[in-house]
Amino acid sequence: MTPARLFVVEDQPALLKQLLKALSAFPDLEVVGSALDGGTALAQIPAAAPDLALVDLELPDLSGLELTRRLKGARPELEVLILTAFDDEQKVYEAMLAGASGYLVKRVGPEKIRSAVHEVMAGGTVLEPIIARRFWNYFQSVQARPEAPPKENPWGLSAVELEVLCYVAKGLSNAEVGAVMSLEHRSVRTHLQHVYRKMGVNERVDAVVLALRAGSVTL
Repeated sequence: MTPARLFVVEDQPALLKQLLKALSAFPDLEVVGSALDGGTALAQIPAAAPDLALVDLELPDLSGLELTRRLKGARPELEVLILTAFDDEQKVYEAMLAGASGYLVKRVGPEKIRSAVHEVMAGGTVLEPIIARRFWNYFQSVQARPEAPPKENPWGLSAVELEVLCYVAKGLSNAEVGAVMSLEHRSVRTHLQHVYRKMGVNERVDAVVLALRAGSVTL
């Protein structure tokens, strides 16, 4: 298996050093660069060509959210995994809307980061359970305040696509959706790509919010 190429953005030099040492020890991960601030990351990431950026939210120049927006705007295929001290559901929501595919708090160990990288690279979304509960509670509040009269399926999603989206709305990863629906992991990812295209979005969070507001899925 080709190693996943990582770029790490962390403003604390000691923690950055620890992360680079720990992650470099995994043969299935390749650290191709690092930065102590967002500006340096923006300048170096194009040449480093990582598959995934591990980004701290609190950076001395650009915030991690703004860095995520700019990175995804320039390279939509680049995955972003947030690693931060904050476990606030609003920040989680903002990070996901900015384009992040996962949100971990800094107390997690290297093995957890490694597994999160692979989950994200496989098309999944990573949220720690304690964060996920609050995050999906936010979605429930969105569902309780629909912006318009419910429309069951205004985007013309197929039955399978709608079922996949329903499971995603409940917080299941791509692998878990595949297990429940007896689909290959790749098939789940393909169905989600079709969902995004039909709904005019780029991320699963945007798709779920739209579907909840339209009444297409429930939690």
